Amino acid sequence: MAKLKAVSLECAIGFSWVCLVIMLAGCSVPVSQPLATAPIPAYPLLASTPSRVVLPASPTPFLPAANTPTAKPVFSIWINPAVPQGLSHSIRLAAPLQPVEKQESALFQVDFSAAADGNLPVLKEATWIYALVAPFPTLVDGVTRDDLLQAWRGTAGGDFKGRPILLDQNTLDVFQTIWGMPGSQAVRVLPAEQLLDVAWGERPSWALVPFESLEPRWKVLAVDGMSPLQKDFSADGYFLSVHLALMGQPSGLVALKKNASIDLASLVPATNRDPQKMTVVIMTGVTGLVRALAYRMEIRSITYPGEAIAGWLRSADFTHISNEVSFTSTCPYPQPLSLSLLFCSRESYLGLLDYVGANIIELTGNHNLDWGEEAALNTLDLYQQRGWHTFGGGRNLEDAQKPLLIDHHGNRLAFIGCNLVGPVEAWATPDHPGAAPCGDKGWMVSQIKAVRSAGYLPIVTFQYSENYTDTAGYQEKADYRSMVDAGAVIVDGSQAHTPKGMEFYQDGFIHYGLGNLFFDQMEVQVGDKLVTTTQDEFIDRHVFYAGRYIGVDLLTARLENWARPRPMSESERNAFLKVIFAASGWYNEP
Repeated sequence: MAKLKAVSLECAIGFSWVCLVIMLAGCSVPVSQPLATAPIPAYPLLASTPSRVVLPASPTPFLPAANTPTAKPVFSIWINPAVPQGLSHSIRLAAPLQPVEKQESALFQVDFSAAADGNLPVLKEATWIYALVAPFPTLVDGVTRDDLLQAWRGTAGGDFKGRPILLDQNTLDVFQTIWGMPGSQAVRVLPAEQLLDVAWGERPSWALVPFESLEPRWKVLAVDGMSPLQKDFSADGYFLSVHLALMGQPSGLVALKKNASIDLASLVPATNRDPQKMTVVIMTGVTGLVRALAYRMEIRSITYPGEAIAGWLRSADFTHISNEVSFTSTCPYPQPLSLSLLFCSRESYLGLLDYVGANIIELTGNHNLDWGEEAALNTLDLYQQRGWHTFGGGRNLEDAQKPLLIDHHGNRLAFIGCNLVGPVEAWATPDHPGAAPCGDKGWMVSQIKAVRSAGYLPIVTFQYSENYTDTAGYQEKADYRSMVDAGAVIVDGSQAHTPKGMEFYQDGFIHYGLGNLFFDQMEVQVGDKLVTTTQDEFIDRHVFYAGRYIGVDLLTARLENWARPRPMSESERNAFLKVIFAASGWYNEP
């Protein structure tokens, strides 16, 4: 019993499974005797300074084996801090992907393609597009890659001599990696949000920006004749294409194959300029296939007026023609010197519009009812047969005021137009065809707000009164600006036989008059003055991307032979733009 007492004391101080085993082995209490009758040992009170008692270690009790989950592998990825932020910010990393700061510790990396040494397999290639830009009222249309490299090295000549290239820090990091360190004072680094305002305030100036930063107040300068605003643009060979790659260590690729649910390549966007997100719209001025122009079509060819500019017009997804004259089988042979202002076009002349790729026809003109309602309705049938869209006029008032809605490549566009100048006989009524009357323009404001709230970008046109000058009147400006206030992104004057100035107002682009497209006005007598600026023409090329309006190219042409516009020469274009930019209130252009 002495042995049992000793063990019991130790067990009382630190009970364990070992104690239990020893107690059961060291005593022989009959099974029939209740445990409660066993003597309870008396424990001495501890003195104020107890002696140290060493307790035996308690063994871990036996537990059944558990299924321990296998830890998921971590896929470490390094992204070069110098790659375009538009790319790096679009890569959304979540477990098991883990970013690391050191390149050598990463299984995968996103870097410039030039960094690939052949030892790391490339999982995906990406191309980031940049644009060389200048404030919109800039005469220079483009430079060569040699010009740009010389400017980067601080030895620029030409129009931007002594002018630093404006860019943000990330863009500097990108091109410094590709081109090397810039020359002294060759570049100027600014926050991205300040580039446009600084450039406009310090003209002549230029800048480098990523494609996704484009907006209409920038003019995109071509490099070696290539511009990312062109529909037929190819990143191959474009000097401002930045090539990047997602690469992986062999061990990382093996682990990746074992985890088929992880699509690493899909996390890296292929480009910031996807042609499937772009829509190009060309807007033009007055078209009337009559008199001398129609006569040239008869003696030359139906396509003769468009042959020199057809490439421009066909390059768009949507080519707008403001045709003011109806087509009819009863239209007589054209008389080039006719003084009559009652116009019609022969049905065969539709071949010209087919030839240049027209597919949106504006009907706000004031001559569409010159040959009667039957000719106007017949013209609408001919357009419909070709699958062409119309707006600004129609079979009745409701049809004429209906907006034309276009959904293309994710870009939603709405075309709305009206005729303000009349005559009353040209306006549609509830029961008769014609142009949509502007009235108090309240219905236009309501429609613009409605389509804008539905996600459409409104393009608004006016058949306004003509003043045969390059400037718009006070009321004209107020009316056009009110359309932008309502939500329009583009407002055009379709009436103008002479090209007029333009402006950026709020978030919209207003062009008060584009001039003629296909019309025979080589000159016109206005009072005692002979006006010849009717020969000059704008063709505006608008670009939309991913639901945004991002830019406009001003194409310029000059009418020849009373019928045929052709692209202006460089000297003609520069002289013409100087006049129009001055009329627009823009000065200090190079």
